[in-house]
Amino acid sequence: MGKKAVCLISGGMDSAVASAIAKKEGYEIHALTFNYGQRNRKEIESAKKIAEWLGGKHKIIDVNLRQIGGSALTDEIEVPEEAHGIPLTYVPARNTIFLSFALAYAEVIDADSIFIGVNSVDYSGYPDCRPEYIEAFQKMANLALKRSVEGRPIKIKTPLLYFSKAEIVKKGYEMHVPFEKTWSCYRERERACGKCPSCKLRIEAFKEAGVRDPIEYE
Repeated sequence: MGKKAVCLISGGMDSAVASAIAKKEGYEIHALTFNYGQRNRKEIESAKKIAEWLGGKHKIIDVNLRQIGGSALTDEIEVPEEAHGIPLTYVPARNTIFLSFALAYAEVIDADSIFIGVNSVDYSGYPDCRPEYIEAFQKMANLALKRSVEGRPIKIKTPLLYFSKAEIVKKGYEMHVPFEKTWSCYRERERACGKCPSCKLRIEAFKEAGVRDPIEYE
């Protein structure tokens, strides 16, 4: 049996590239996507396409964070075109919830690693994308699991943590990541709006990387 990795796939380009790195490193991919009550359902459709491209197994877990609200992604809050400080698109405790599910799944399938596409360089103000957050969660994971107590901790891998968005694009192109299948826009549209903070970051990243963004914008 080969080594296994749980890959968190959101439908965006960061998680697609991080998962492609896991595949390149020889891991058997076990993808996890969360139906967390996000207003834009295109995220899940994109995640399905990326998981299919990666091969391996794919689970979609229902966790209704819309019942909690407090975010422009899960509540009736307008998505702003500019972000200052911690933005309105921050979903309270989202990465903590997702990583906790990933830990449980990884232990059940006997996976050695969890890959998550968090990025601290262009992290848009999200507190759960910082290196110190990942370090703290790893310490908690090392205390929480049967595997860890038995001397086989599950490693949380963040291969894009110190990449710029342009570097993520370049890395993805090197590995032939199908960026046309990814979705970055925060808004509920058939085509990306091109104006929300996530779209702006993506447009600038492709421009800086010197390659064409294959998705359509309004």
